[in-house]
Amino acid sequence: MMINLKYIAFSSGLLLALAGNAGNPERMGQAGASQLLINPYARNSGMVGSNSAKAHGLEAQFMNIAGTAFTRKTEVMFNRSTWLQGTDIFINSFGLTQGVGETGTIGFGVVAINAGKIDITTEEHPEGGLGTYNPTFYNISMSYAKMFSDNIYGGINFKIISEQIPNASARGMAIDAGIQYHSGKYDQIHFGIALKNWGPKMRYVGDGLSKQAAVTSFNGSYELTVSNRSAAYELPTLVNIGGSYDFFLTKDSSGVSKKHRLTLNTTFTSNSYTYDNGLVGLEYAWKEMLMFRAGYVIEKEMYKDTRRNAYTGPAAGVTFEIPFNEKKSTFGIDYSYRVSNPFGGTHTFGLRLNL
Repeated sequence: MMINLKYIAFSSGLLLALAGNAGNPERMGQAGASQLLINPYARNSGMVGSNSAKAHGLEAQFMNIAGTAFTRKTEVMFNRSTWLQGTDIFINSFGLTQGVGETGTIGFGVVAINAGKIDITTEEHPEGGLGTYNPTFYNISMSYAKMFSDNIYGGINFKIISEQIPNASARGMAIDAGIQYHSGKYDQIHFGIALKNWGPKMRYVGDGLSKQAAVTSFNGSYELTVSNRSAAYELPTLVNIGGSYDFFLTKDSSGVSKKHRLTLNTTFTSNSYTYDNGLVGLEYAWKEMLMFRAGYVIEKEMYKDTRRNAYTGPAAGVTFEIPFNEKKSTFGIDYSYRVSNPFGGTHTFGLRLNL
């Protein structure tokens, strides 16, 4: 027990030291690649991402990579979000986790954002009329997680980030790392800490940053291609520190029945380039087949006109999980909704196959 606690304390201190300067209002707006902060998974987002201490399977790639270690066979997941309804932005995410050996798990995930069509404008045609273009954003994750003991799980995730518009693009790489600790007589106590989006700066490059300029000299006038350098930008690094507790509402001959479970989730998100967040969520599960979720985000200036977030706090979700063979494989359907102002909130639908 003491060895486990020392390991957790050391890892927590290391991750917090790497994040540094979190929640500093003076640094707001200095980071890019903000799509890394969008939760693409219905199960997580139904509790506003408050379950960083207990997230399992592929969805743990977003909250705490250590949770992917709970996949002992194969899990496949697909999600689609209508992000801030009315903006015509859609997010597709898919991937799988696969158990390897007795204690390891590898994972692969893709998040693709369709930002819709944007009018092409130039200095000569500021009102458009030249057609449209589609920005593309991709995050590709490759992870490895391991069960170090019956209580401790850890993992690391490598992300390739791609942003592209016509004739200009930016590519980068980020690392996530996390640990989860689970304890209690009925494995009902959960603790987790995760570092996310830590990596080098990104910068846009391409022909779109060049322009033709007229140059006049004693030999006459001629045109010259002038290349502009774009400014580099930081990644939105953050640390999640979370805890969860399972309440089993009925008893049986063994002392406790897991037929009815109520889980309280809490997470503190320490952001490097925006306000810190407090996340609270509840999940009720009946036989792990029918699950209802609700969550709430607490953020500075949340109820003022100066708030920095379109989301206003509440979220809710539901899951139907159906077993279909003797191996206890399951098929799940997920849905979540997050309230926003302006726009019509975010709807996320998900499918999960756990073999």
